[in-house]
Amino acid sequence: MDEIEIRDDSIRLGQFLKLASLIETGADAKIVIVDGLVSVNGEVETRRGRQLTAGDVVEIGGISVRLATP
Repeated sequence: MDEIEIRDDSIRLGQFLKLASLIETGADAKIVIVDGLVSVNGEVETRRGRQLTAGDVVEIGGISVRLATP
């Protein structure tokens, strides 16, 4: 599982998907999240503004990425 560092204490789900290069645009983030294709810590998440913190695991399309802080 890859780890992606964030510089703040938290980040919104839509922003994190772009940062981790799991999607290309904010519009793509909205679509995959609303369609229920993204899970956070093993649970489907449909809120693009969900706040993520270090240790959270985001999964989309069989790819899992963990948030880390520097």
